[in-house]
Amino acid sequence: MIRLQKLLAQSGVASRRKCEELMLDGRVEVDGEVVTRLGTKVDPRTAVIRVDGERLPPVSAHVYLVLNKPRGVVSTMSDPEGRRTLTDLVADRPERLFHVGRLDTDTSGLILLTNDGEFAHRMAHPSYEVDKTYVAEVEGAVSKETLARLRKGVTLEDGPVAVSRVGVVSHGQGGAKGRTIVELVIHEGRNRIVRRLLDHVGHPVKRLTRTAFGPVRLGNLKTGALRELTSAELGGLLDAAGL
Repeated sequence: MIRLQKLLAQSGVASRRKCEELMLDGRVEVDGEVVTRLGTKVDPRTAVIRVDGERLPPVSAHVYLVLNKPRGVVSTMSDPEGRRTLTDLVADRPERLFHVGRLDTDTSGLILLTNDGEFAHRMAHPSYEVDKTYVAEVEGAVSKETLARLRKGVTLEDGPVAVSRVGVVSHGQGGAKGRTIVELVIHEGRNRIVRRLLDHVGHPVKRLTRTAFGPVRLGNLKTGALRELTSAELGGLLDAAGL
């Protein structure tokens, strides 16, 4: 057990004195209850703490990482065919890591890695419906009618696909024979779902990148590079996973 204001300060919320002010102002919750009494002790491993409504991740030995996966890398930790895998990109990490879901070998972008097996399982499970954002370069000029069709939902051979948002980022040259950059948000995780979806509406994908997973954004993370999730990112994902 540890004093709440000390835990807040150690977590980087603010200085100890500022954290005490936050508590006195009623801006700190523990397990759904506002805590204003200074000196209150909590278990840093299990307490669900929020400051101004934002989840503060618990103290944990687990790691939560985001990787910008290059094209051509297989989204597994090992490969019997000897292809380049995620393990090759995190070889200097001491933990035994799991990947959260997968990206196609030809798809680049954001993939989460962790040594928290329960977190990985929940994040990959469709029932938690975490939004995933993709940017795709597709063949042809995508019309407003096609965008409306996607927003309405498309049924593939293995069932319907719900698209949360979709829009055109830019148009290429050459009219209908050119290319279009589209951004779409879905929470599906089925095999090659984005490629199959866009192919179904007549716009085969030439290049595909996942740019966000829930509140986690790729930003300017370089291809092949790795970083830890921020406190806000991890807090948002823990809430989404019900952890």
